[in-house]
Amino acid sequence: MALVKYNNNSISAVTSASSIPSGALTHIKTLTADSASTVSFVHGSSDVVFDSTYPIYVLKIINAHLDLDDRDLRINFTTDGTNFNVTKTTTFFRATLGENGSNQSFGYRTNADLAQSTGDQVLGEAQSGGSGNADANICVDLLIFNPSSDTFVKHFMATTQGVAQSSLSENCFIAGYCNTTNSVTGFRFNTGGGGATTIDGTFKLYGIKDS
Repeated sequence: MALVKYNNNSISAVTSASSIPSGALTHIKTLTADSASTVSFVHGSSDVVFDSTYPIYVLKIINAHLDLDDRDLRINFTTDGTNFNVTKTTTFFRATLGENGSNQSFGYRTNADLAQSTGDQVLGEAQSGGSGNADANICVDLLIFNPSSDTFVKHFMATTQGVAQSSLSENCFIAGYCNTTNSVTGFRFNTGGGGATTIDGTFKLYGIKDS
C-alpha cells in the first residue's frame, strides 16, 4: 500500500478555506399575533417578499391559539393585495385520536375541501380555544409553489397538527391549487364560525432559493 506524505499540514499553514454556501432557506418575515382578527402576508407590505424572488415559499405557524372554542383556522389568497378570494380546488384528509384512546379516525373530509371556490380553505377543524382550553393550539407547515408564475396554476400543500374539540389530536393534510395564472401576491389567515374570534401565535415566512 502506498504511503502519502502531506506537507504543511498544520493549522498555521492554512491560508484560505473554501467558501461555505449560504443556506437555501431564507427567513423573510415573522409576525407575532396578539388577539389579531387576521394575519396577512402581502408582497411589498411591511418588508414582506412574496414574488418571483423564490420559487418556493414556506410558512410555519407555531402555537396558534384561538380565543373561542370550536373555530377553524383558515387561509385564503390574493392577487391584488386587498381581496382574498382566489378560486381554489383542494383536498382535505384528517386523522384524529382522543386523549382517552377513543375517537380514532382517518378519512376524507368533504365539508373541508373546495371545488372551484373563492371561499377560505380550512387548515384545522373545530379547534379547542378560549380560556377553558388555554393550553390548546395548532401548528402548521405550509408550502406554496411559484406564486408569480404567469403560465401555471399555483399549488400549495399544508400539514397541520392541533387540538380539536373533545381533546382530539387532529392531524390534517391539505393540498390544492389556486386556479389562476395571475400572480398570487399574498395570503391571509382567519377563523371560521360565528362570533368575533382572534388569534395568538407566531407566523414565520421563509423563501427557498433556486438551485
